[in-house]
Amino acid sequence: MDQPERVGSVRLPYSTQYPVEWEADVVLRDGSTIHVRPIRPEDADAIQRFQMAQSERSTYLRFFAALQRIPDRMLTQLVTVDHVRRTALVAVRPGPADGADDAVGPDRTEDVVGVARYDVTDDQPGRRTAEVAFNIADALQGQGLGSVLLEHIAAAARERGVHRFIAEVLPQNRAMLGVFREAGYAVEQHLDDGVVTVSVDLDPTDRSREVMADREHRTEARSMQGLLSARRVLLVGPAQGGTVDELLADRVREAHAADPGDTELMVLGDDVAWADVSEVDLAVVAAPPDEVLDAVRRLRGAGARGVVVLSAGWAEAGPDGVARRRELLRTAHTEGMRVVGPASYGLLTNVPGASLRASLALTAPRPGRVGLFSQSAPVAVTASETVKRRGLGLSTLVSAGHRADVSGNDVMQYWQDDPHTDVVCLYLETLGNPRKFSRIARRLALVKPVIVVVAGRHGSVVPPGHTVRATRAPRRMLDEVLRQSGVIRAENTHQLMDVAQVLAHQPLPAGGRVGILASSPSLAALVADAVAAAGLTVVGPLEPLSAGAPDDEIAAAVDALYAPGACDAVVVVSVPVVLPRTDALARAVADAAARTGRTTVVSALGLHGMPDELASGDVRVPAFSTPEDAVRALGEVVRYARWRTQDHGSPVRPALREGASDGAARAQARTLVEALLRRDEWPDDGTVLDQDEAAELLACYGLSLWRARSVRTADDAVAAAEALGWPVALKIAAPALRHRADLGGVRLDIADAEDLREDAERMLAAASSLLPAPDPVLEVQAMAPTGVACVVRSVEDELFGPVVSFGLAGDAVDLLDDVTHGVPPLTDVDVARMVRGVRAAPRLFGYQGAPAADVAALEDVLARVSVMAEDLPELASLELYPVAVAERGAAVLHATIRLRPAERRTDALRRALPG
Repeated sequence: MDQPERVGSVRLPYSTQYPVEWEADVVLRDGSTIHVRPIRPEDADAIQRFQMAQSERSTYLRFFAALQRIPDRMLTQLVTVDHVRRTALVAVRPGPADGADDAVGPDRTEDVVGVARYDVTDDQPGRRTAEVAFNIADALQGQGLGSVLLEHIAAAARERGVHRFIAEVLPQNRAMLGVFREAGYAVEQHLDDGVVTVSVDLDPTDRSREVMADREHRTEARSMQGLLSARRVLLVGPAQGGTVDELLADRVREAHAADPGDTELMVLGDDVAWADVSEVDLAVVAAPPDEVLDAVRRLRGAGARGVVVLSAGWAEAGPDGVARRRELLRTAHTEGMRVVGPASYGLLTNVPGASLRASLALTAPRPGRVGLFSQSAPVAVTASETVKRRGLGLSTLVSAGHRADVSGNDVMQYWQDDPHTDVVCLYLETLGNPRKFSRIARRLALVKPVIVVVAGRHGSVVPPGHTVRATRAPRRMLDEVLRQSGVIRAENTHQLMDVAQVLAHQPLPAGGRVGILASSPSLAALVADAVAAAGLTVVGPLEPLSAGAPDDEIAAAVDALYAPGACDAVVVVSVPVVLPRTDALARAVADAAARTGRTTVVSALGLHGMPDELASGDVRVPAFSTPEDAVRALGEVVRYARWRTQDHGSPVRPALREGASDGAARAQARTLVEALLRRDEWPDDGTVLDQDEAAELLACYGLSLWRARSVRTADDAVAAAEALGWPVALKIAAPALRHRADLGGVRLDIADAEDLREDAERMLAAASSLLPAPDPVLEVQAMAPTGVACVVRSVEDELFGPVVSFGLAGDAVDLLDDVTHGVPPLTDVDVARMVRGVRAAPRLFGYQGAPAADVAALEDVLARVSVMAEDLPELASLELYPVAVAERGAAVLHATIRLRPAERRTDALRRALPG
């Protein structure tokens, strides 16, 4: 591992070379894309061109003086930074190469269209302050670029230990003042000598997170709107025939001829030459990678908002393919376009009067209220055919292929406000950014149901062509992310469509009381068992409706089932053995469901999907091939309806340290972390804190660590006990034995010196036989109040970010893995669920007459660990073991904390593509 470098008073655990990880493609307010990256010395000419193109007003607002051309010395200073104390980010778009305005080659220059920079002015550790300034091209003012650059420069500053910006702004520069004011940070400003001094605290707040999420939602939804509202589509095929790409291009033409929708398809080479390409909304390309790149470059100036890449041959082809895909994204984004694919099945919409046909599907599914996203092209084929067979109907179909850019997150942003989509279905092969997925899906699920299938039982299989971060989190962590998101987890596409049928055509049930109408006693019993297994409650009699019953008997049975207050949902099962099926029952059930708004599912011989026999007006009742399928789908819908109405709580925000503001407590924690990471050496997996260091860091978050003293002899143990106070606990310090009372590693409630000497000598002898050299070390600790021993852990995972876990100490955790998990930020409801979610939780609530533990104190510990893990990406791992939860209070008896230089999280507080 590279040794840290020192810049000023800061010894940094990271390289100060060009920080390529700060490069990002972002979406602006109009849905177009732009590239943001750190400034480089070779940007001098582009910065000069940018400045000379600025209006006199923009120049004056930035420099407080007229400055048409930047002096050479000043220009050199502006582009020469160390990316620590001084840095700058530039927003760039392609410029002409060698002065040729129509150049389309890869060697085009870049035009700077925005600059954000900071210079550190106060180097006080833990509270470093920098002066910040922005300059936005006249043509892009009002497009949100200033807000984007603030997000990115603030994130870069926080990585470098800067947590406050100072800016001097002229009063008439209302746009820039608005950027600071609307960012959601804690902002102070005052007017002095005709200049407004703005002070911005960069610590994230609930408001700043909300502002970022809102802006991200609007821009990404607008970006997808640009793709899905396309009317003029350009098809680009391969230069040479006889290839798979030619077959793909021919299939698009054939599909358009069979079902053009409202799309105008232009085919390059047939009736269109590149010279004729001037007004294009979307390009569909089936060609080798080099030809795809050339096509994207040639689309410059044509107005295209995106490109759908049908062909393969990118990341799945190895390192060269990964580099080609990176170049594809860079080229498309700097041209203002999004990329769907590679290996995409295409895009379809059924918007009335503006239906889009840009896919390989020969015929589109019927119009409907379901939006379908699929990464896999083969699954897109299967799912769309299943939709047709069931008569379900789609509003949108998006196939992302290898998901190089456009992802399920983008489409969910679009669907949230789409008036044509009521139900969202996602087939995912990977979760590229689980934290962002959870945030977006949770927001969407509060207004529209989201049903998700993740390929591979645990979502751990990475298909060819996909690049995702590794993870060490438990496999069930994916389930926890989905649970926190409020989405409905389906095991396969069959279940996905089952649930979608109910949600698309039936109202959400008011509860879980289920009425059953069956054509035989055995079927009634079967359905009742399935209802109970689904966590629902059977209500009303299970009297079967006899086969061949007359219409008036059918009507009476149906009316009783749908009587006011009789139940919340209805399951109807009809399987005649000999007599032919009649439509009387179907008509009665459909009419009753439409009249009462009662959620209804049916399993009847000969009916499947959304049959006309079960339609009444605009209401359709879904029919399933088996009763079990019907009840399983209903159970998922009931659980989702309950989630929608639950209190999801508020983010946990405990007051951190008594006698200090939260900002001061966080600043103290950052100062300590910086100091600890300035050690001369540390292993690749970080540095482990001793107990004094751990206690100091925990104290910044209001967590008190019970102190222990290390001893090597019985006499030292007695002296430590006299200093700490009797009674005491004695433990072997080695991690393997610290908690093992069965191996003699722990002695509790020792009340006098004689017993302590005996226990210490016995423990030292046992430890010497069980442990390798050096000589064993014991720990003496004052006895905490008797309580339930728990374990609280946090791990910084490369994919999921901070992962907090909870369990009851001992065999429940060590052998049975009885542990709950959560991904911060957690709400108070999340914390309560984690505590109550372990199977051994009854021990906390007075199990078998034992006194109840102080669960509120335990939840407070868990909440503080959650906030600490969210604040400190340097916190590689933390273990509080044990946390003794007594009748009053929770005592943290031991802590193991490992720090390492922070890596940027996948859901940092900045907008970037792909997402």
